[in-house]
Order: sequence, then C-alpha cells, then structure tokens
Amino acid sequence: MFVLDVPVPPRTWPARLRWALRDGWTVTRREFGHIRYEPGQLVAALIFPAVMVVLFGYVFGSAITIPGGGNYREYLMPGLFAMTSVIGLLPSALMVSKDVAEGVVNRFRSMPMARSAVPFGRTLADLLTGSIGLAIMATIGLLAGWRAHDGIASAAAAFGLVTLLRYSLSWGGVCMGLSMRPETVDSVVPLVFPVTMISNSFVPTAGMPGWLRAIADWNPVSALVAASRQLFGNPGAAATHASWPLQHPITATIGWSLLLLAVFVPLATRRYQAAQR
Repeated sequence: MFVLDVPVPPRTWPARLRWALRDGWTVTRREFGHIRYEPGQLVAALIFPAVMVVLFGYVFGSAITIPGGGNYREYLMPGLFAMTSVIGLLPSALMVSKDVAEGVVNRFRSMPMARSAVPFGRTLADLLTGSIGLAIMATIGLLAGWRAHDGIASAAAAFGLVTLLRYSLSWGGVCMGLSMRPETVDSVVPLVFPVTMISNSFVPTAGMPGWLRAIADWNPVSALVAASRQLFGNPGAAATHASWPLQHPITATIGWSLLLLAVFVPLATRRYQAAQR
C-alpha cells in the first residue's frame, strides 16, 4: 500500500500565476507535438496564405476599383490579415472539442493542474502558430507588391493589433470547443466567413445598403482592417462621415479585443471545469 503524493495548489496569487503559466506552457508544448503526427496542419498553414493572396488579389482584385485610387493588393492585405485572425478561432474550437469528445479533458481535470492551464495553453499555441502564419502571409504580400509605408514601428503596431484580436477570438474558439462536438464545430465553419466578408476587408462599405453598412462598420473586423491600413499607410482611409469605430479604429480594435477577453477568458475557464465527455 502506498500514498499518492498530490501537490497542494499554491495559496498566494503570484504563486498561483506561476503555477498556471507553467502548466499552460506544458499544454502548449503538447499542442505543438501534434504537428509531428498531423503534418497536414503545417502544409495547410503554408499554402493557405498564398491561395488567399492569389485568389483575392489577382482574380477578384482585377475587377475592383478603390475610391481615391491606389494599389488594390495594398488595400487588400490588411483585410487578409484580419480574415486569418477571425478564421483562427476554428482550429482552437476543433482541437478542444476533440479533446472533450475523446476524454482527454477529463484526464486533465483529474490532474493537479491550474484551472486555466488547458484553455491558456491552447490559446497560446494558437497565438504562436498564428504568428507564424501571419509572417508567411506578410512575406507573400511583399512578393505580390504590398508594402508598409509608415515605418517599422507602425507596422509592428499593426501586426500587434492583428495578433491581439486573434488571441481574444481564440478564447472564443475554446468556449465553442468546450460547448460543441467536433461535427458541430465543422458545421459552424461556413458561418464564420460572413463575419469577415461583411466588413471593409475586400471592398469599401460605402456602396453597401444602409442597414448592411451599419453592421459592417461596427464589425470588429472592420475596425482592425481600418487600423491596419492606417498604420501600414495603405490606401482605404475612412471617409469623414464614417461611423465611430472607423474614425477611431485603433482605439476600437483594442476595445473590442479587451471586451472579448473579459467575456471569454472567465467563461472558458468555467466551461472547462464543467466539461463532460
């Protein structure tokens, strides 16, 4: 007969934070380890940016004129960066839902781990893989003629906003994964694309019907795209009569991101605690 020595959770906040970060990093390494067994994820991450630039930049872009003139591919790239940020919530949702369905989450919950370790580890893994995908897309954009005209600091700020919104949305993806089965998550995929399309990502919102334009202007994606165009120095500045988020896109993007984090971080943590196989 033996006694199992189970670590006692720390009591102070600094110690609990270190505990959560350490456990979260362990989960992140587990997520990256899956790439060895599913190399298709890496291939898709390499091909997807090139397909998007060619499809929208050269096929659709040849028929689109930008108000005020300018290179459409420079107008387009901030929209593609934002599009990949929104779509990024789907891998998190699918991976977490598979872990729930296969009982992996139940095993994690039986271990002396921080409550937020699994959601945090999953979102951190998505943040790192998303940053790699963003770098690939930016490189392809440079080859296609896109440029950041306002210096390194402004470009870094734009990429920071793209990464921030993606990270906040990945917590929403964790909530989806903890609430849905894998086949349900797959069926939600087509519903994500309208979120990116009903925005200023690919065309100006000025030509949309009034009711649709209001939705597009207040879409967080539109704020991110407008902020990125402003910081990159790309064409497509908001008109003077545009809505508040497009007149103050940087503030709006940060506000949307913080709001999403405030909602989904505690919700994902509670859902993880209650998740059942």
